[in-house]
Amino acid sequence: MAAIDPVELTRTLVGFDTRNPEKTEKACAEHLRGLLEEHGFTVETHEFAKNRPNLVARLGGAAKKRSRKAPICFTGHTDTVPLGAKDWSVDPFKGEIKDGKLYGRGSSDMKAGVAAFVAAAIEERKAAEGGPGVVLVITAGEETGCEGARYLAEKKALGKAGAVVVAEPTSNRAMAGHKGALWLKATAAGVTAHGSMPEKGESAAYKAARMVTKLEHFGFAVPAHEAMGVPTLNVGTLKSGLNVNSVPDRAEIGIDIRTVAGMSHEQVRSRLEAYLSPDLDALEPIIDLEGVWTDPADPWVKTVAAAAREVTGEDQAPGAMTYFTDAAYLTPAYGTVPTVVLGPGEPAMAHQTDEYCTVDRIGEATTIYRALIRDWAG
Repeated sequence: MAAIDPVELTRTLVGFDTRNPEKTEKACAEHLRGLLEEHGFTVETHEFAKNRPNLVARLGGAAKKRSRKAPICFTGHTDTVPLGAKDWSVDPFKGEIKDGKLYGRGSSDMKAGVAAFVAAAIEERKAAEGGPGVVLVITAGEETGCEGARYLAEKKALGKAGAVVVAEPTSNRAMAGHKGALWLKATAAGVTAHGSMPEKGESAAYKAARMVTKLEHFGFAVPAHEAMGVPTLNVGTLKSGLNVNSVPDRAEIGIDIRTVAGMSHEQVRSRLEAYLSPDLDALEPIIDLEGVWTDPADPWVKTVAAAAREVTGEDQAPGAMTYFTDAAYLTPAYGTVPTVVLGPGEPAMAHQTDEYCTVDRIGEATTIYRALIRDWAG
């Protein structure tokens, strides 16, 4: 019998309401901390805000000075997005299993991934104790810009790691990285006036409209990446005016840019500032997360891909994800070590109503993670 059933642990984690920003991750993190300490892990708690805890759990290896090789790191977050406006057909916090699917908010993104690597690390604790070791970084606040991971990196609370596995949803396909995220707020300034005398004012709304039209045709002028493809730009929000009978003196545009490896976010911002002139008043970053990419020819990435192929029976070359992950902060903090994104969740189910994770994928991920821990232990 396994020490921890990853499917049942997923159901337990789904049962904690950790919607960000409505709720907090505290109860979920405390459950995981107790479970890990029960099985011999040393666990540190680092709160970046009240009741918003990150966990850094270590076992064996470098922590006990038995190896010069740094431990292997597994990481995942416990917060989820809100439920959305549409009604669910299942209880989003029950972890109901139907037709081989485990339903619930966070089942795919990404409590199944956290449950799988926690179960795998506990099962392979002897290998971890006898080798370089394992470190589990379980974060809060990922969905709102990797707040927890940023705090850990800035506080230098992570220690060392020789490689990173991000358990975000990939249907257990090994991914060699993910795109960067550059979210910007573009503002236009005007002069307010009575709506019956618009000639007395200057409309920020018209300026914003001109900028939005231009943004639809903005070109990044960079070649497509081998796995990430091309960078993208989306206008997500457009706000202007306080009342219908006044000329608006301010307008805001929310811009979501996803970059590919090798792009400079600073250069993108500079080009946009020039491109949106003269209607632009200011261009401010909301989120600025660089992408993560490890050459698929890296020996360890090949090992991960082979382990996934052996368990799933699916032969797919490592690709890249469009979403960002905590690796945007963790990988640089660890010295830009080899990093893969691999988790049991279904990428298309992330943030969806009636979110689910296929039950078989949870077992597959646990098996893959166990193999990686054993391989890392030599």
